[in-house]
Amino acid sequence: MADEDDLEDLLEELDTQGDLETAEQVLSLRIEKRRYDKPVTIIEGFDLPQSELKSTASALKSALGTGGTVDEGRIELQGDHRDRVPDLLRERGFEIRE
Repeated sequence: MADEDDLEDLLEELDTQGDLETAEQVLSLRIEKRRYDKPVTIIEGFDLPQSELKSTASALKSALGTGGTVDEGRIELQGDHRDRVPDLLRERGFEIRE
């Protein structure tokens, strides 16, 4: 019984399950034109807790030097970032369908 607890503690520490869950998610990427014909990059398909989604959005915004938000389980980034977002998300373990 103690061996099982040790194994679960080790798995939690390594966060193997979280990495597997991330790798299984297939995200979609699209561009919308908003007010004044400004482009917005929208990334959908996340199955993450709100806190992890916000931290992913924050990392993307920092890497891209842009603003954005988390809305209804998706990340919205100001501007057209189709060229850079897929690589950034793949580095974080996500699969992208473009």
